[in-house]
Amino acid sequence: MKNTWLKSVFPKFSMKLLGVLFFVAIFAPPSYSQVTGQVTNVGTTAAQFLKIDPSPRGAAMGGAFVSIANDVSALYWNVAGIAQLQNNEVLLSHTNWFAGIGYDYGAAALVLGDIGTIGLSITSLSMGDMEVRTVTFPEGTGEKFSAGDLAFAASYARNLTDMFSIGFTAKYVNEYIWHMSASAVALDIGTLYRTGFHGLALGMSISNFGTPMKFAGDNAIVYYNINPGYNGSNQNIIADLRTDSWNLPLTFRFGVSFQPLATDMNRLIISVDALHPNDNTESLNLGGEYIFYDVVSLRAGYRSLFQKDSEGGLTLGAGVAYNLGQTRLKADFGWANYGRLLSVTRFALGIQF
Repeated sequence: MKNTWLKSVFPKFSMKLLGVLFFVAIFAPPSYSQVTGQVTNVGTTAAQFLKIDPSPRGAAMGGAFVSIANDVSALYWNVAGIAQLQNNEVLLSHTNWFAGIGYDYGAAALVLGDIGTIGLSITSLSMGDMEVRTVTFPEGTGEKFSAGDLAFAASYARNLTDMFSIGFTAKYVNEYIWHMSASAVALDIGTLYRTGFHGLALGMSISNFGTPMKFAGDNAIVYYNINPGYNGSNQNIIADLRTDSWNLPLTFRFGVSFQPLATDMNRLIISVDALHPNDNTESLNLGGEYIFYDVVSLRAGYRSLFQKDSEGGLTLGAGVAYNLGQTRLKADFGWANYGRLLSVTRFALGIQF
């Protein structure tokens, strides 16, 4: 009786929600740069590490993964995707980012049957300690400082029908440098609709809808003289410098994927994503994946197509999987060209059980 009620109610609901999100993704107001041709809004948001693709598989497909989202990395691309996982899954990935910066991502999904699927993820961007240098001591004061970013997220997704899934993620975001830090909370929302026709799927997500970030800490403390020039004025009144608030990098994604080839021996997936960020111009990501016997995968893509002043470009990657009883082990590699910034490599290990 319960399943009959769900099947009768949620198809109508899911199609309406799909239509609303499709309208938002396609007809959302264009960025200011497209209206005036002057400003791209680059550099106007905080927590830029939230925009770094964490998984080699999705990154190797040019970031065109929102409508595929069929592994635990869906926690980043489109949280609705974890609702259709058949097994529990864990992923650990490492990215060699620019200038010796390290980017690490860990994710886990636990399938709870009809209740849905829950997920947890942690994102870390870190760098080595650096010398504190001032005008007075250009060679260093003897102190060292560090900087980095962290994000902790909890997710939930479930299938509303056999073909339609929806998911939500709540996350805590923190950035720090020396004795200063900023934090925010954010929400991701994703939907995924699999038609069953040649693997055709539609996916949409809204990422990083949250509170602004504002740095505060000991480094903002100064000594201030309220009445300079007057005898008896206190020159050591403690004051705090007021810093600006910055929004998170909100991003709308809409994607389509299909399988022109699907046999036991060979599978080919083609995907395209349209992105509408609040801190850049709109762009397209294109990707493809060839899978041989569900063991070896070859991937390629192109990211940030049509984005103004883009440093994105060609992406490549590969993966292997091995079944060990009821456990499936996976290893993936991804490479991405960033133009004048050179290239980025990603590695990941995963397990399904």
